[in-house]
Amino acid sequence: MVKIRLTRAGSKKRPFYRVTAIDERKQRDGRPLQFLGTYDPKPDQEDVNLDIEGIEAWLAKGAQMSDTVRSLVKRARQRAVAAAGVS
Repeated sequence: MVKIRLTRAGSKKRPFYRVTAIDERKQRDGRPLQFLGTYDPKPDQEDVNLDIEGIEAWLAKGAQMSDTVRSLVKRARQRAVAAAGVS
């Protein structure tokens, strides 16, 4: 089964994550099927860049999101709605 989960990158005590679609049997930092975005938790305002269309395409194929990715997608969608409402 394909999972949409985080892959750690960055240096010691300076985490940076990539959101990836990967077979659940592969190791955390294994070769992904597709990169779907990034997540940087350290700056003052956390930086989340997601390919929502790509994530939805994988979900349509039967992929499952990890709990953390699910919360990141939820926050990204809320920010998009708020930004659209302001304009």
